[in-house]
Amino acid sequence: MTKQTIVRSWGNSQGIRLSKDILNTANIQVEDILQIEASENVIILRKIPKHKTFEERLAEYQGKISISDFDWGAPKGKEML
Repeated sequence: MTKQTIVRSWGNSQGIRLSKDILNTANIQVEDILQIEASENVIILRKIPKHKTFEERLAEYQGKISISDFDWGAPKGKEML
């Protein structure tokens, strides 16, 4: 999606406004934290994943724990068998 916006004065700083459809497309909501990268003529904003609280993780829990065996391969040294 490509759109245009204008840099405006905002207090002692400058700012831009992003339309709701741009934010929806990028899955960004109010209060999300963004990482900013800047180089000549380019600004990149990336959403930083939010840390889930214990309560949020518990709400997503479906009662299943996936445990799988791990094959370490054949012994290669003096491991105890």
